[in-house]
Amino acid sequence: MRRGMTLGAQGAVIDEEGRVLLVRHGYRPGWWFPGGGVEWGETIETALARELEEEVGVSLTGPPELHGIFSNNASFAGDHIAVFVVRQFERRGDYWKRGEIAEARMFAREDLPERIDPGTRARIAEIFDGAPLKPLW
Repeated sequence: MRRGMTLGAQGAVIDEEGRVLLVRHGYRPGWWFPGGGVEWGETIETALARELEEEVGVSLTGPPELHGIFSNNASFAGDHIAVFVVRQFERRGDYWKRGEIAEARMFAREDLPERIDPGTRARIAEIFDGAPLKPLW
């Protein structure tokens, strides 16, 4: 039996000061964009909105912009991640989902943490610096 394709949605949540919201999970190393898997019956955008609300208390107040869809072969060959740029949002203070999320913080582009997931770091360079899009996570 083979595992089918999976799809996740992550949000590059960027505030008015140009800072990006990153999370550190309790179950894997490094800093990532908040997000998670698309469930049966959900659109990618619905999954993004649900995951942002659940993980970091972010509510969308305008449409997110699709940045790209990336193949995440590091997990397994059928995994894909849709990354959205989110600039229109409200956040419930410094909320994050305790247990799943160990920490959530806004970072200025010049003050990013060292241990960022390589795919997340590549997406940040694409979004902030105009680096060419790479199809692999």
